[in-house]
Amino acid sequence: RAATAAVLFLALVLATRREALLSLLGSRAARRTLMLFGVGLYLSQITYAISIEMTNAGTATVLQATCTVFVMLFTCLRARRLPRPTDFAGLVAALAAAALIATQGDWGVIVLPAAGLAWSIANALSETLYIMAPQRLYGRWDRVTIIGVGMVVSGVAAAIVWLAAAAASLSPAPGAASLVPELDAVGWLALIGGVGVLGTFAAFGLFLYGVSLVGSVRGSLLGVAEPVGAMVIAAVWLGTPFSAADWGGLVLMAAMIALVSLSGSREKR
Repeated sequence: RAATAAVLFLALVLATRREALLSLLGSRAARRTLMLFGVGLYLSQITYAISIEMTNAGTATVLQATCTVFVMLFTCLRARRLPRPTDFAGLVAALAAAALIATQGDWGVIVLPAAGLAWSIANALSETLYIMAPQRLYGRWDRVTIIGVGMVVSGVAAAIVWLAAAAASLSPAPGAASLVPELDAVGWLALIGGVGVLGTFAAFGLFLYGVSLVGSVRGSLLGVAEPVGAMVIAAVWLGTPFSAADWGGLVLMAAMIALVSLSGSREKR
């Protein structure tokens, strides 16, 4: 997924924003920030996958949403101010909605072994890194170019780790999955098209562009709406019925979006 997104973003930037790319890469400070941004993107993807393996999808999703707490905390510390009441209320609503949808109201599904908790916290912190790191670049350079370079760095980081694992012969034991998945043509299409193009190039690209417009706090809060998207797609595409927990999470998420929008409109006045 990282390699697919990197290739697509590189092609997009080279075809449409070559001058902006040269300007961006000409700044030493920008290059350092872009490295942090790209590494954060890569770490967020790999730590989320590992946290799911160590716990389960519901637990990992709930703990991933805590990145909004870290984003708000670091933003307030940097600005030396308390959270805005509407942003804080939106944070509470977002976390409650994510938890309700991910657990379906059954808190017994939350599994928190020490290793799983550590990887989940690492996932939330890596998301905080890639959300906040490029914020100061957005007002000076082209947003799409910044996102594209970050994705390329992420793809290179993923390739380095993969090649290092292969060189060190860290292949799993016989019978387990290998470093290269054994997929048929449909499987590779789903992996590249579904996960790489739609799930990374399009989804990450749109999310990061939105964050560049609304800021790190509101962007991270709105990003927590991901479980709602999954819920709606499951209902429309797979025919999965809405549960009471889904409806409750949807209402809370709508409240969060309203609170974040209210905060943004007041700030512009």
